[in-house]
Amino acid sequence: MARLDAPHSSPTTTTPTGPYSALARLAGPFALAAGVLMVVVEVAIFPIVDVDDHVGTSTNTVYRISGVVYFLAFCLLVLAAVAAYGWQARESGRLGVVGVIAAIVGTMFLGGDLWFESFYVTYVADVAPDVLDKDPSGMIVLGAISSYVLFAIGWALFGVASLRARVFPRAICVAIIIGGLAGFQALLPPWGIPLGLAMAWLGVWMIRARRHAPAAGAVS
Repeated sequence: MARLDAPHSSPTTTTPTGPYSALARLAGPFALAAGVLMVVVEVAIFPIVDVDDHVGTSTNTVYRISGVVYFLAFCLLVLAAVAAYGWQARESGRLGVVGVIAAIVGTMFLGGDLWFESFYVTYVADVAPDVLDKDPSGMIVLGAISSYVLFAIGWALFGVASLRARVFPRAICVAIIIGGLAGFQALLPPWGIPLGLAMAWLGVWMIRARRHAPAAGAVS
């Protein structure tokens, strides 16, 4: 069991001691919920999404419901990033600050793209379907590409910072890095599944760590 006063006593994992903030205590449930929802949505829409038929995809009822659920998952993903940072703020140092900020910004950018796809594009599919057959250009292309890049870089950096902090298991940190990079196309199935699985894994680990922690707030 590692203590705050000996943060590097383990060669692979160093777990901080409490007390945790109320938000940090919710890190496990947030991460698990976000990860599970991401995976469920991507599996549900995998047979539905057709990049060559925007109207057909956008008018599908399952796709529309899944878009709203996926947006909720992204909201939970932001909360999970902030709450998980609370577990390793001291150990992760400046890189941890950069990592969590990058993950938040990237998720907000891609979350905005997701909101647009889930709410506005589905509306356009009903009232002006011909618009969806036109090739996007200008600012919308710049916004989309920047969203993909920032999301991928953000979560990859979060994973690297976590790996360096040695609070979470190394395998989970590597999974987050891989999931972040694959998340460049997270809005298209199955590319969001790797990060979803990594976050669910992290969530389970944090929940178990909290459950087996001594009453004083230490986590084993």
